[in-house]
Amino acid sequence: MSVMRVLFVCSQNRLRSPTAEQLFAAWPGVEVTSGGLNHDAEEPLTLEMVRDADIIFVMEKAHRRRLSARFGSALGAARVICLDIPDDYDFMEPALVRLLQARVPRHLP
Repeated sequence: MSVMRVLFVCSQNRLRSPTAEQLFAAWPGVEVTSGGLNHDAEEPLTLEMVRDADIIFVMEKAHRRRLSARFGSALGAARVICLDIPDDYDFMEPALVRLLQARVPRHLP
């Protein structure tokens, strides 16, 4: 069985997507990474990251629009899923962890 490559995306890659990356890093059958859409993001999203992903989780609808605008041709067959998680949480905040645990696993192998 091949590994599913999962990419978590938010704006700054400081709170939401790194929390998701840490939370699902040990999930069986997946390889997880995260990036931010802003130019000053902790880990800026690259064309390679987008091209390599099988499934991309964005935190907000605005992220989906920005992702398509900047990397549309690289999205290929990747599924893009909006988690609808606002920028209201700190890194590894229990409420954020609960939201991610409720919304992400159904899309993973």
